[in-house]
Amino acid sequence: MNTPPSPLEAERTDGSSVRIGALVPLTRPGWAEAGRHLLAGLELAVREVNDTGGIVGRPLELVVRDSAADPTRAAAAVDELARLGVAAVAGEYHSVVARAAAARADALGLPFLCSSAVLDALTEQPTDWVARLAPPQSRGWQLYADFLLGAGHGRIAVAADSSVYWATGTRILRDHLAPRGGTVIELDMRALTPAAVCDELVEQGATALLLLVGYPDPAVSVVKAVRRDQRLAEVLLGAPAGQPEFAEWAALLGDDGAAVPFLRYLPERLSPLGTRVEKALRERLAEAPSFVAFEGYDTIAVLADVLRSHGTDRARTAASWASVAVDGTRGQIRFSRTPGISVWQWAWPSIQVVDRDPAEPDRFRVLHAG
Repeated sequence: MNTPPSPLEAERTDGSSVRIGALVPLTRPGWAEAGRHLLAGLELAVREVNDTGGIVGRPLELVVRDSAADPTRAAAAVDELARLGVAAVAGEYHSVVARAAAARADALGLPFLCSSAVLDALTEQPTDWVARLAPPQSRGWQLYADFLLGAGHGRIAVAADSSVYWATGTRILRDHLAPRGGTVIELDMRALTPAAVCDELVEQGATALLLLVGYPDPAVSVVKAVRRDQRLAEVLLGAPAGQPEFAEWAALLGDDGAAVPFLRYLPERLSPLGTRVEKALRERLAEAPSFVAFEGYDTIAVLADVLRSHGTDRARTAASWASVAVDGTRGQIRFSRTPGISVWQWAWPSIQVVDRDPAEPDRFRVLHAG
C-alpha cells in the first residue's frame, strides 16, 4: 500500500517558491530610511537562506508591499498577501501600522512576525498568530526614563503629536517618573510653533525636551529652534523613538543633531553571526546598518527556521512560536508569553540609550543600557 507523503516530504518535491510577505515603509509619510534598512536586512537573510538550500529545497521569495505609514494600506496589503498564498507576513516599523496589520493577520489566520514595532498592545486580545522581535514600548521607554533621572532630569517636557504611539509613550514616561519625583509636561504640537515650544520650555522650567513628533518635520525644526535659543543652552534634547539613528538625521542637522539620546536595540557586542551580517549589510546599504536592519535579518532567520522545521502550513507556524530557539545577530531568540503583552514576545533583546558624539557625530556613544 502506498502511503501519502508527509507535508514536509511533499514540500521537498515541489519546486515552487515559499513566499513571505513583507510590510515595509518605503515612501512618505512613512519613515522611508528605516524602511530601507529593514528591507536590506530582510533581503540579505532571504539571499543567505536560498544560498544554503532554501526551505527544504524550495527557494524563499519575499513579496514586498510598501506600507507608507498608513494602517489602512497595511491592512489591505495583508489581505492581498493572504490571497497570494504567503506562508507568513514579516516586517513593519511603525507601531500604529503594525497594529492594523496584526489585527488583520489575526482575523485571517495568517502568521505575522513583527520586526520593529513596539506598542505593548499590538493586538486587542491575546493571539497565537502574531509574534514580535522588538521589545515592547513600556520596557524601552521605562529604561529611557531611568536614564533621564540618572542624568539629573526630573522636569521633562514632551513635544507631542497626536498619535496612540506618542500618547502611550507619554503615559509610560509619566507613570514611571511620577513615583520617582519626576514631572512630565505635555506640549501639544498641533497648537505650537517651534518658537512657541522654546518659550514654553523657559516658562515651565523644563530641563529636557523629548521629540514625540513626526520626522523630518516638525522634529528637525524644533531641534534647530532649541539649539539656537540661548535661553535653552542647558536643555537636553531627546528622541526615544530613534530618529537620530539614521544618516539622514545627521545630514539634515549636522552638529545640531549630536547629543540627542535615543533608544537602540543592540547589545554591547554583536554575536559572531551579527559581526558577519553587519559587514554584509554595510556593503548593501553603503553606510553603517541601523538596529532596524538587524531586526529585518533576524525576522527571516526565525521564519526560515520555523518553515524548515514545521512546513509552510500557517496553523503549524502559529503553533511553533514557543519552540523557536534561533541564534540571531543580537543573541538567541526565543518567544514566550509575557504579562501585559498580547503576542508571542522575544524577551528580551538588549536595549541601549545612545547618542551621536558631539566631537564626532558619525560615532555613537552608549549612555545607558538594560
